[in-house]
Amino acid sequence: MSIASEKHKHKVADLPTFDNILQAAERIRKVVKHTDLELNLNFSERYEANIYFKREDLQVVRSYKIRGAYNKMASLSAEALEKGVVCASAGNHAQGVAYACNKMQVRGRIFMPSTTPAQKVKQVKLFGKDQIEVVLHGDTYDDAYHAAKHFCESNEATFIHPFDDVQVMEGQGTVGLEIFRDADFKIDYLLFAIGGGGLASGVTTVFKQLSPATKLIGVEPLGSPTMYTAIKENHVVTLENIDKFVDGAAVKRAGEHTFEVCRKNLDSILLVPEGKVCSTILQLYNEEAIVVEPAGALTVAALDQIKDEIKGKDVVLLIGGGNNDITRTEEIKERSLLYEGLKHYFIIRFPQRSGAFKEFLNHVLGPNDDIAHFEYSKKTARERGPALVGIELRHKEDFEPLLARMQEHNMQFEYINNKPDLFEFLI
Repeated sequence: MSIASEKHKHKVADLPTFDNILQAAERIRKVVKHTDLELNLNFSERYEANIYFKREDLQVVRSYKIRGAYNKMASLSAEALEKGVVCASAGNHAQGVAYACNKMQVRGRIFMPSTTPAQKVKQVKLFGKDQIEVVLHGDTYDDAYHAAKHFCESNEATFIHPFDDVQVMEGQGTVGLEIFRDADFKIDYLLFAIGGGGLASGVTTVFKQLSPATKLIGVEPLGSPTMYTAIKENHVVTLENIDKFVDGAAVKRAGEHTFEVCRKNLDSILLVPEGKVCSTILQLYNEEAIVVEPAGALTVAALDQIKDEIKGKDVVLLIGGGNNDITRTEEIKERSLLYEGLKHYFIIRFPQRSGAFKEFLNHVLGPNDDIAHFEYSKKTARERGPALVGIELRHKEDFEPLLARMQEHNMQFEYINNKPDLFEFLI
């Protein structure tokens, strides 16, 4: 998508500036880690380009979010800090604010949805220690957000927005400053994830100043194309339904200020299917021993979409975070297999005759096909009821022959991978 530059409606003071990003870099220098810019030989060979990773997954809280949180808090007056700070988050922003509270000895109250995994709550408490209080409220981020805003209004505390705040954007922009300073080459392409747009706003502000020829490409999950839709519609929109899997980049509404910066600075936005993200997470772990969260894998997952145009180019990928919850591993594997066409689910009504199931095993399944899931729909009289069957293939090309054999042997079946409502209900 080509993005036209338009005159913003907001005051300049509402938007990040290069000079302020320079000041932010100095402000956070002793607290935030200067992360590595690494040439990745494996991906460079695969894409016939020079592929560099900016490793924010190695940051002190395993994501870039500490930069914006600390810069915002360090910009507040002593009077404001005395009244405390508040944020709403279920992930990296909460950890960044918590860490900043501990380092600055500022009281913080962090609102998180009640559904937040215990591991993430524990990490927030670990970084914030006795300076923060975690409040679990509601079932969704929106519930936690509204509770946090209400608390701020009642207690005159300062709300630390995860993205739509100029000091937060400028803090995130220090990532771009480090990339430019560390690169001893001309950067042709720079890719970064977009959720609310705070990181994109800060980084692109730097590069428009220092390297205007660099193509600036944002990457969003296909299931939550928030900034993509806003720029397409030419105004900020609220998406009714989003896929929350890529939780670090899945927001229903982009920031008002970040939108103004992104539509002016971005060259394009790429949308990546969640299943592709999962395959990339597994690939990075298996091939590179790099543990990334879903949002951290977005830029790498987008490479296939631009593989032809980046040949022979110098490309930097911002790896945004590595806070991956190990309890999600099975879901990640499942989504990857489905996306790659290697796992297929059927409702099968086996013929009511002796040896029907044995026939299925011996003659319908291929030599490399495995039954990964089998469940009768009825606990009583199971042999007369349909069964939910999940079949894992070694190669996606084995799918059509499998269907042909099921038809040849008169199997009554319903394929449910392509029926999302039924699939989500059963799987």
